Amino acid sequence: MTESYNPSADRPRFRLGRLHATPGALAALKAAKSHPIALIIQHMRGDWGELDEDDRQQNEIALVAGMRLLSSYTLATGKKVWVITEADRSVTTLLLPDEY
Repeated sequence: MTESYNPSADRPRFRLGRLHATPGALAALKAAKSHPIALIIQHMRGDWGELDEDDRQQNEIALVAGMRLLSSYTLATGKKVWVITEADRSVTTLLLPDEY
């Protein structure tokens, strides 16, 4: 069975606002030879990364209720990076969990 193309999967599910990244997140991405935009794209499409089912459901509720959104991704180096979009959708930040 062949998967059909779903154009809505390519659309952002919410506004990102201004993009920010902490020095720690930028260093981790550089060490992993990963570009921050790759994580931003996953996040804005609703690919929440490595969250448990409760956190995934919380993000789905947050999309409708206007609350904070969180994604978590593990880089090739094993370092974890979070992407957080604020409740008012004014800012999206890439950071390391210990920088929260």
